[in-house]
Amino acid sequence: MAGPMRIRAATADGVTEVRVLMSHPMETGQRKDGSGNPIPAHYITELTAKHNDKTVLNAEMGPSVSTNPYLSFKFKGGASGDTVEVSWKDNKGESRTDKVQIR
Repeated sequence: MAGPMRIRAATADGVTEVRVLMSHPMETGQRKDGSGNPIPAHYITELTAKHNDKTVLNAEMGPSVSTNPYLSFKFKGGASGDTVEVSWKDNKGESRTDKVQIR
């Protein structure tokens, strides 16, 4: 399974900016290993971000996204101490959810 996410969230002037670095191989399934065997596809397919349990972002991803994807987005609202939760699912059924408090 992929490693943890690094999430940063800060609010200023009524807008919250969230930055997420996801540890994931994001393998397309088109490359081959040193022996010439295909490396199986393994990539994030769905990503959801919530602010205090309210969805603020839904995204569909695919194999063309780079290894260890970085995502930055903003939404209106959010206060210092509120919670931002980011979760993803991949094509192999693995998933990850991490939370952070807004600064």
